[in-house]
Parts: sequence; structure tokens; C-alpha cells
Amino acid sequence: MKIFEPMLFSDLKKYSAKQFISDLIAGIIVAIIALPLSIALAIASGVSPEAGIYTAIIAGFLTSALGGSSVQISGPTAAFATIVAGIVAKSGVEGLALATILAGIFLIIMGFLKLGSLIRFIPYTITTGFTSGIAVTLVIGQLKDFFGVTYSGQAPIETLEKAHAFFQNIGSVNGQAVIVGVVCLLILFLFPKITEKIPASLVAVLVGTGMVSLFKMDVNTIGDLFELSNSLPKPSLPSFSPSAITNVFGDAITIAVLACIESLLSCVVADGMTGKLHRSNTEIIGQGIANIGSAIFGGIPATGAIARTAANIKNGGRTPVSGIIHSVFLLLVLVLLMPYASYIPMPAIAAILISVAYNMCQWRQFVELIKESPKSDTIVMIVTFLLTVIFDLVIAIEVGIVASCILFMKRMSDETKIKSWKYIDTDTEDTLLMPLPEHISVYELSGPLFFAVSEQIHSIKIKDFTRCIVLRMRAVPAIDTDGIHGLKKLLDKCSKKGVTVIFSHVNEQPLKAMKKSGLYEIAGEKNFCANIDEAISRASSI
Repeated sequence: MKIFEPMLFSDLKKYSAKQFISDLIAGIIVAIIALPLSIALAIASGVSPEAGIYTAIIAGFLTSALGGSSVQISGPTAAFATIVAGIVAKSGVEGLALATILAGIFLIIMGFLKLGSLIRFIPYTITTGFTSGIAVTLVIGQLKDFFGVTYSGQAPIETLEKAHAFFQNIGSVNGQAVIVGVVCLLILFLFPKITEKIPASLVAVLVGTGMVSLFKMDVNTIGDLFELSNSLPKPSLPSFSPSAITNVFGDAITIAVLACIESLLSCVVADGMTGKLHRSNTEIIGQGIANIGSAIFGGIPATGAIARTAANIKNGGRTPVSGIIHSVFLLLVLVLLMPYASYIPMPAIAAILISVAYNMCQWRQFVELIKESPKSDTIVMIVTFLLTVIFDLVIAIEVGIVASCILFMKRMSDETKIKSWKYIDTDTEDTLLMPLPEHISVYELSGPLFFAVSEQIHSIKIKDFTRCIVLRMRAVPAIDTDGIHGLKKLLDKCSKKGVTVIFSHVNEQPLKAMKKSGLYEIAGEKNFCANIDEAISRASSI
């Protein structure tokens, strides 16, 4: 299979007018959903509102045209909001653009290296932990605008600092802002129960804007904080100086890793809804190109958006054409309607982001995992969650994966055992047992022989009357360098005492490793037997 094979090219081969109508309707509906979300997420990311629209247009178009999913909708997402805000505060908008371009390059490289399948190596407990953590950071970031609180100094960037600043200035709560925020939040949660044909976020924005305008409420709007423009995005490149690259290199890796994880998770969800498999490596490459394009045209990092992708599928979208239509429709909205966005109240934007955070927090799964999972897995999930909130996503994922690997190795080491066969008097015991001369010792090895358990090999005892040791390895699926080293030391020890080591039923991977390391030659080809009967027969003949 080709590494880069956009799904659009495959789907167009059997495209029909009927499918175009379905894609057209789905694309327009998704665009209506994406409009307020893109503006809200751009503001939460610390950039201008139109930057969110630019991202949805450019990244949405490129991902649909060049990605590996038929139904993926890309654009700004909540997972990036706090990360992007931190990058903007540290390195400015130009630094963000450079980090996003580098992240796009990393994604393209990851795709061509066929790393798309690596998503399965990230445990569910970790994805649940950091997703819930991102949701909490997003909610904390919206408290200021939802309650209309005024900060005396500069607004903080870190999550805990935001929470501290909010409670420190809670006396400045604007009651009118709270009313608008609560009304919008109720609409967002209750309106979908009435109908899902009209996006609740659009209704919340219209109602909130109407309340503020009609009743002359003293509530901040987007126009009070930002100067909006309906001009088309213009291409520009940031400085690629060595110092600038060094400054944002870590941020670029963060963006690339998160974009890869979230996009592929979205694809997996979409596969379950449509029954059609995505092309993971092509999707990563497409996301990389989309992020480069977004940054060049004034956008922010983009990734596959699970909610918008699901809405696309539910409304009949089945090919990348619906994603392309979504981008074209947003472009028309940008040119014709963007100035009117200045009337949208900030509490309405905050309410939208709080509802997004609630939908992504996975609190039910979080609670279920705490109840049902082993304590070690629960601890990993909680630690990932706390580190995401207290520090950042990169530290959370790094620590979570390391902790999961350590726990996995502990479990594997618990499963690895080396047991000696016991000598039984066959005159008084079960005569069906295999008779074994006293000078032959048989050890049953089970589980992987890797560095964490290689010391167990030293538990094999060599008695004075022992002349042959049979190592039965039918239950050993794999061996690493430390395991090979331990066996070599055993062979050397046995050789000095005149004891022959015979291997029984060595599986494919261990046998290959033994031949490559020279252990096979040291032990001798004759001392590798297909089964235990052959091994004991060989030992008896020595």
C-alpha cells in the first residue's frame, strides 16, 4: 500500500450526484457549527478571532483534500487552546507560526516513516487522563469572561495562576455577564434535546447577542476586545533563524504529537460510525500539510475535530467533498458576515467553550476506570490528569507513558517464571509421569526473558551430580539482549563444570536472537531440540 494516498482521489472514482447533495448539506451544517467554535477557540488561544476562521478554512480544506479519512473535519480544537495561548505568551504570534510549520514538517516525516500505527501504543488511561485535564484547564480559562470578572493586572497564562487570579478578583463579578453566560449555557445543553438540526452553539450566540443589544447590557463583546477584519488571509512566513527555531522546537514537537494523537483518535471514532477504515499515515501527512498551510495564512495549529467529524457523518457526509464544502462556506462567511461577529458577547463565547470542555472531559469514562481498572492504571490516569492541569500536556504524556511502561514491565516480570521439574518416585506416584534420570535437570521457562527478569536465570542450580540441564522454552515468546547475556553466562558456568545445556522447543524470536548473538553456535546445533521428549532423549545419550 502506498504511504501517501489521499482518500479524496479514491472516493471521487465512484462519486455520484446524490452523494454530492448529501455532502453539500453536511458541509454547510458543519460550517455553521464550526463558525462560533472557531472564533471561541481562537480567543481562548490568545489570538484574533479571524485566526480561528482562517484555520478552519485552510486546514479544513487541505486535510479533506490530502488526508487519509473520508469524513474527517479539521480545524482549531479545544486540546490546543491552552498550549497555543502559552506559546503566544512566550514567543508571540510569529513564534506560534514557526512552531506550527515545524510541527507540520514533523507530522509529514512521521507519516512517511509509517508511524501512524503507533497511536495504539498510547494507553486508554493516558488519553482519558489528559483529555479530562485539558477540559478542566479550558473551563478555568473561561471563568473570567463567563463571570465578567475584571483583573487589575495582566491576565495570567498558567492554569493554576488563572484560577488564583479569578478567586482573587471574584468581587468584581458582573451580574449581567453571568445572566448572559447562564442563558447561553442552558441553551447549549437543553436545545439539542429539542432538535439537533439547528446547531445549539449558533442559537446561543444569536440569543446572547440579542440580549446584550436589546437590553443595552454592560457586557464585554468581541468588538470591545478585538478589531475584526473580513479580509482574506495573506500568506507570510516567519523568521527561520536558528535561535527562533531553537526557542520553539519543543513547542513544535508538542503540537505534532498532539495533532497526531487527536487526529487519529478522531479517525478511529469516524471508522466506528461509518464502517470505513482510514489511512493513518496519509492522514498524518495531510494534517502536516494542513498545519503548514494554516500557519502560512495566519491560522493556528489544527487537528481532526471529533465533534465536527461526528456531525459531518450524522448529516450525510461520506466523502472529503463535504469537508471541502465546509471550508468554502466558511470563506464566504468570513467575507460577508465577519464584521457582525464583533457584537457577540464574551460570556456567550465562554459558555460555548465550557460546553465543549464538558463534552470532551469524558467524566463518565473517568469514573468507570477508577471503579473498574487495576489501582496501578488508575494512578497513571490520575497522575496524567493532574500533571496536565498543573503543568502541561507534554509532561503529562511523558510521565504517563513512562509510568505505563514501568507497570507493563512489572506485570511481565511477574509472569516470567523459571521452575524446576520435581523428582517423583514413579513406583508410588502417577506412572504416567515422564521418568527422569537423576543426573538430568529440567527447568520450565515461561514468560518473556527481558532485562527486568534476566536475573532469574541465575536461580538455575547446578548440583554435583548434574550432567545435563534441559531448558524447556515453549512458553517463552521473546528474549532480549539481557536474556541472551544471562543464558550465555549460564552456558559458560555449565561448561566449566562439564554440564551440557539442552534447549527444548525454542520459539521463533528467541531462536533468531540466539543465532544472531552466537549463543546458538556456543550451545551447539545438536543441543536444540524440537520438543521435551527429544531433549530428554538427547540428555540421556550424553
